[in-house]
Amino acid sequence: MTKKIEVDFELCESNGVCMGIIPEVFHLDDDDYLHVLQDEVTPENEEQIKESVRQCPRQAIAIRDE
Repeated sequence: MTKKIEVDFELCESNGVCMGIIPEVFHLDDDDYLHVLQDEVTPENEEQIKESVRQCPRQAIAIRDE
């Protein structure tokens, strides 16, 4: 089963906390819009993504199973 990152863009305020934790996955552009560069959760990035989920001020990030 594959795990994917899901962002609720209606909740997201583009605070950039997630990008500070794992910039290989999350990126804020010049207009402060969040982009998910890699939506697959892998063994290598799972702990950092879980930390991004925990620290998101708006609780806009989740991990879902596909």
